[in-house]
Amino acid sequence: MPKYPYEVVTDTIRQRIQDGTYPPGSKLPSRAELCAEFGVSDIVIGSAMRILKAERLTETLPGVGVYVAEAGAP
Repeated sequence: MPKYPYEVVTDTIRQRIQDGTYPPGSKLPSRAELCAEFGVSDIVIGSAMRILKAERLTETLPGVGVYVAEAGAP
């Protein structure tokens, strides 16, 4: 069954966090970079970021960026 673009982005970033490509504390690429990499709109990236944050895999620092949550972070 085909996936929505936001699901593809979410799954890919989640996998990169789990396999250590994006280790705890590291900054994720910017939204513009992710848009270019995945060929999707900012809205799609925003949806993926909200899911990853809800799963407590990432933390957002407004005006700074999105970081991989430290292991065991609340």
